[in-house]
Amino acid sequence: MLIVGLTGGIGSGKSTVAKIFNTIGIPIYNSDIEAKNLIHSNVELQKKLIAAFGEKTYINGSYNRAYIAEIVFQDEVKLKALNQIIHPYVFDDFDLWRQHQTSAYIIKESALLLDTVKQQTVHKVIAVVAPKKIRIERVLQRDHTTIENVQARIKNQHSDEYLKMHSDFIINNYEPFKLIPQVITIHKQILQLCS
Repeated sequence: MLIVGLTGGIGSGKSTVAKIFNTIGIPIYNSDIEAKNLIHSNVELQKKLIAAFGEKTYINGSYNRAYIAEIVFQDEVKLKALNQIIHPYVFDDFDLWRQHQTSAYIIKESALLLDTVKQQTVHKVIAVVAPKKIRIERVLQRDHTTIENVQARIKNQHSDEYLKMHSDFIINNYEPFKLIPQVITIHKQILQLCS
């Protein structure tokens, strides 16, 4: 079974692309969603997060996302520390999920795909890219946040140029009417690799 990584910066449209692949029958593992689930459900992970970031990490048993975001998006070292704590749990969860899949290929969606130590666990990489201005507009509409918060998050991610250099397939998501044909073309190419 081929494992395909799907990545892109915030607001690029990774999740939209993942939904299209899922609609045509490809199983999707969303690393961001599963990391959030693990943060809420895995007691061992919770203890490590509290040890690293303090008691305010959880309030009455609930993850204090605003507190952590305020810390890590202003400090690259703390962001890396957070990712180093969470990633091993996500890798293990992905491996369990993968064992139950039966399709020709599966997709692991992750904004941080190219940053993770076990990047080699994917055979091919798809990058979703879009102009920064469009990405900012999308995130402002979706998350109801400030432009400064969006720019801080973008600053901590790889540029589209970097993603293009390190990916096998590129999806340009700034002309929505062309999105589905791009996905179908890549899907066919990946199926050929599987046969």
